[in-house]
Amino acid sequence: MGLYINKGNTAFTDYTRGEYIDKTGMIAYINATLDTANRLTCVTRPRRFGRSMAANMLYAYYDRSCDSAALFDRFAIAKDASYKEHLNKYPVIYIDITNFTTEYSGREDIIDILQTKVKADVMKAYPSIDYGEMSSLMDVLLAIATEQKQKFIVIIDEWDAICRELADKPALMTQYVNLLRRMFKSGDTATVFAGVYMTGILPIKKYGTQSALNDFREYSMTTPGAMGGFLGFNDGDVKRLAEKYHMDFAELKRWYDGYEMDTFDWRDNAPEIKKTAIYNPNSVMTAIRSRRCDNYWAQTEAFEALQQYIDCDFDGVKETLEKLIRGDGVRLNVLRFGNDISSVSDNEELFTLLIHFGYLSYDPDLKEAVLPNQEIREEFVEALRGSRSHKALSRLVRQSDQLLEALWMEDAEVVAQGVEYIHNHKVAPNFYNNEQALRSVVRMAFLGAIDHYIDIQELPSGKGYADLVFIPRRNTRKPILVIELKWDTAAQTAIDQIRERDYPEILKPFSADILLVGITYDRDSKQHTCRIERITKE
Repeated sequence: MGLYINKGNTAFTDYTRGEYIDKTGMIAYINATLDTANRLTCVTRPRRFGRSMAANMLYAYYDRSCDSAALFDRFAIAKDASYKEHLNKYPVIYIDITNFTTEYSGREDIIDILQTKVKADVMKAYPSIDYGEMSSLMDVLLAIATEQKQKFIVIIDEWDAICRELADKPALMTQYVNLLRRMFKSGDTATVFAGVYMTGILPIKKYGTQSALNDFREYSMTTPGAMGGFLGFNDGDVKRLAEKYHMDFAELKRWYDGYEMDTFDWRDNAPEIKKTAIYNPNSVMTAIRSRRCDNYWAQTEAFEALQQYIDCDFDGVKETLEKLIRGDGVRLNVLRFGNDISSVSDNEELFTLLIHFGYLSYDPDLKEAVLPNQEIREEFVEALRGSRSHKALSRLVRQSDQLLEALWMEDAEVVAQGVEYIHNHKVAPNFYNNEQALRSVVRMAFLGAIDHYIDIQELPSGKGYADLVFIPRRNTRKPILVIELKWDTAAQTAIDQIRERDYPEILKPFSADILLVGITYDRDSKQHTCRIERITKE
């Protein structure tokens, strides 16, 4: 077994011994690209979205140094017509670029080291070939493919690690891209490779308007294409896990859903395109293992990175952040982004980068980005709480913390004043006089509640919908908040509606007290009023 070639199927076998969600349908799609003009595939997703697992799955399937029939016979791929044709039929090279950026960080010769190590391992696997004075990895692979009449499959995991972690070393990035170009953008590519599969976070870097490796078919967070359903969990996957482990599917959905993607049957020439909910699989599985929904994003993504990007002070960043935390969509031209961290220079490029990092979900039809779920919303609120560049938003979060304390103390006058301040300073005039505006204002006014609550808009009760309900997280002893919003009427009217429609009845399974909160707005006086009543849990 080699370090980069003939690695076998051990890594994927380990995945399948746990709670494995079958994504082997991807193999059939990759099989259809082999030895075609579409042989070069690049799939980019945020961390912990199953990229490396998929890479190890492909390695285990194609690697001819092992027998993986018993491993794959039980999965969906075994029913595909291409299954036996390509199973364990290729020499496969696997390169994890993060291994090099970690071990050789700071080395100016890191690209030479990468090429030398992989080349030596491949040459060791084919000792009978006369390599002469060959210095490049591609020359070695070409010699083997020509003499052995055998094409390779290459899998490169975290292809963009050098671009992300050595962004301040443009000479090394140029050297790296030139290495990839020599392998995958030359007349010898079709002779040497049956297929290539690259993963990363960022799509391939652009030079001008063109990709540096424009022969690759790219599948990203903004253009998922046929790969949309192969990485990440869908509703069906999460429902089965929730049922098996006796967890609340709706709660898992609120926390980890939100990456909606177009999915379709790639074999159909005129496929029906469906909007499919995609979940962060790492967060779902961590919640399943701990039997608790919580914010697990911070365990896999450095919080300082989000803080750094949110603190960028480009024109429009503050306004975009306000829209996002209100729950609104933000229109973006994602094509302007050059897929290069070091070249982010404006508001649209910044928030496109956050889409690729998984902090935002993107709708290609509306061309809008939104905060996808509770987990990511928490990350944004925490980043705003400590922001140095956007002091008004930072102050808003801190004011929200104080306003929440006033609500718990049942100080209706302070709550009304706080909501009025937010309404007067945080909502554009053309979005002022409607109920949706007031709901957005209240959500912004209680941003700090995200540390203690899950907020639900329009919770059904059987007799209507509660405007806003804040359900306490399991690690708190806070009261449930039921908030009803009204225009040009007394706050008591809002409280009476809550009682008449039995909103508290559907909250009986919870052990906490319930605060009934009526907030109203008078369009003539432009004043807000509030009334708070407590239902004590017996």
